Amino acid sequence: MSASNNTRPAASIGPIVSSAHLADGAVPALSEVEFGMLLSSHAFERWMVRCMTAAGEAGLTATEVTVLHTVTHRGTSKRLADICLVLGIEDTHLVTYAVRKLEEKGLVIRRKAGKERLIQVTPAGEAACSRYRDLRERILVAGISELGLSAERMSEIAHLLRLLSGHYDQAARTAATL
Repeated sequence: MSASNNTRPAASIGPIVSSAHLADGAVPALSEVEFGMLLSSHAFERWMVRCMTAAGEAGLTATEVTVLHTVTHRGTSKRLADICLVLGIEDTHLVTYAVRKLEEKGLVIRRKAGKERLIQVTPAGEAACSRYRDLRERILVAGISELGLSAERMSEIAHLLRLLSGHYDQAARTAATL
C-alpha cells in the first residue's frame, strides 16, 4: 500500500493483541482473533444494554436482554434448561436471576405445564423487543450495511464464530480435567 493513502498493512505492526505473552506461541493470529472477540463481545453487550434502555427498558443487563430475546423467539414458551442450552450458559442461576428480574418488570411470566415450568414473553415483553428491533434497524443495521459485506459473507463469519466457540468449549472441558 502506498504512503499517500495513509494506510499501513497490518503485518507491518504485527498482530494486535492485548496479551503479547500469549501471542508468542505457534499461532500468534489466534491471539489477535481472541482480542477481536473480546472487544466485540464487550461492545455487543454495551449495545444491547443501551439499545434496550433506548427502547424504554432501562436497568437490564446484557444477559437479561439476551434471555428476553430468546424467550420471545418464535413466540413459544421456553424451559429454563433450553434457554441455558441455546445461549451456552452453564450457570443456570444466571438465567434464573434474569428470568426473575424480567418477570418483576412484567416482560415475561412463568407458568406451569404439567411438571415443567415454562417462561413466556408477555405483551409488554414483545413490545420491548419490537422497539429494540426498530432501533436496531435504524441505528445499527444502517451502519453495518456500509461495510459492504454480503449476507453470505456475514453468514460465513457467523459460522466461523460458532466453530470457534465449539473449539473453546472443548478446550474448556479439557482444561477442567487437568
